[in-house]
Amino acid sequence: MYFIWRKFIRMRDGLKKVLFAGLTIMALSGCAGREPLRSTAQLTVVDGASELPAPARADLVAPERPALIGPLDSIVVEVFNVENLSREMQVDAGGRISMPLIGTIEAGGKSAGELARDIEVALGAKYIRDPEVTVNILSSVSQVVTVDGEVTAPGLYPVTNQTTLLRAIASAKGMTEFARVDDVVVLRTVEGQRMAALYNVAAIRRGVYRDPALYANDLVVVGDSPQRRLFRDVVSIAPLAISPLVAILRR
Repeated sequence: MYFIWRKFIRMRDGLKKVLFAGLTIMALSGCAGREPLRSTAQLTVVDGASELPAPARADLVAPERPALIGPLDSIVVEVFNVENLSREMQVDAGGRISMPLIGTIEAGGKSAGELARDIEVALGAKYIRDPEVTVNILSSVSQVVTVDGEVTAPGLYPVTNQTTLLRAIASAKGMTEFARVDDVVVLRTVEGQRMAALYNVAAIRRGVYRDPALYANDLVVVGDSPQRRLFRDVVSIAPLAISPLVAILRR
């Protein structure tokens, strides 16, 4: 009886080894036969890369956008070597500022550099020889984007040269549980013409197309809206998963 039991144990152990070897061979053959990733029209495979490369210096700096001064913005004007004229001030509701010697000057719609040159011209005309003026925007209430609809915190958010659609939605603390990721409208006025674009946020997150830049006075609407309904018939022809839709709104 003892010898029969020992023989059974050896047979069992041998069977385990055979099964383990067979499974190992199957796993290796499965890996060897797996189709390697290939580049497509939407995807380029980087051979031999296991992680993303570090960005270059130029990748860390966003392209410059003009920051324009608007009503109720706070600015600081510095006149070199003339401390009495250097001061912080707020642009009035009409887009103007008032300074000693030169009085009222238009600031709205100008960049900081343009306003500095205008102040230099006004001071140099009568009062100061070769004035050097620097203007900086301290805070802006005019350079904002409006995020509305199915977001957690709708409101006005400052615009910088790095503001994009996804960053604006993130500033509004993300979408609500009722939001539709394929239903995001951006409204913008371009040279007096009202325009709208419809985006699929899920496609942007997957990298199908780029995260669009936003500018001052843009309106982002997440969820259903009258502008979204204008795209209803077009979406069935050109799905947003491939590219956004852009249209001119007729008044």
